[in-house]
Amino acid sequence: MGEPGASGSRAERKERTRRAILDAALALAADSSLGAISLRQVAKQVGVVPTAFYRHFGSLELLGLALVDESFRSLRLMLLDGWRHAPEYRDVIDGSLPIVAQHVRENRTHYAFIARERTAGSPRIREAINHEIELITRELATDIARSGAAEHYSSTDIALLADLVVSFVVTMAERLVDDPDAEAQTLDQARTQLRMLLVGALNWRSREPL
Repeated sequence: MGEPGASGSRAERKERTRRAILDAALALAADSSLGAISLRQVAKQVGVVPTAFYRHFGSLELLGLALVDESFRSLRLMLLDGWRHAPEYRDVIDGSLPIVAQHVRENRTHYAFIARERTAGSPRIREAINHEIELITRELATDIARSGAAEHYSSTDIALLADLVVSFVVTMAERLVDDPDAEAQTLDQARTQLRMLLVGALNWRSREPL
């Protein structure tokens, strides 16, 4: 068996096969985890020999890392753009939550993969997911500090606030994956919870030096 897609340039065929491998892994791991499937299963699903798999990914774990990167890349860009046009805390909430909901809707298999692998994945994949979440948290903390919205916060407390917000968003995304039909209710609850949290945040004064 050759690689799928006989037409087009070599680069185009290679990209189509790579995409097919990623999609096959997502489909096969839908009811379990990446660690429960085999390289041969993925190759068979795509219609290629195992050696063709290795031309794209050195192992299933490397394939999983590629899926983690793919899952977070566009989300981070969308959130950053939203945050940098949000002058107040409420704007951060009202802008971020619909962005995440839309992204989950359009990339549900990726989010289901992330939700599973965050707890059941290999140590390396779990570390990669946590690293991506930490990046989003640090980027939010930087934007909060630059906006002046937390002028009475120490840098430590700004980081804690960003971590709380991102933790809420991650939990909301997992709920959207588990119950897509309840999206409106999930968004409404998350919005209320974050606003409750920020009522305290707006009146917070750090005890340590700013």
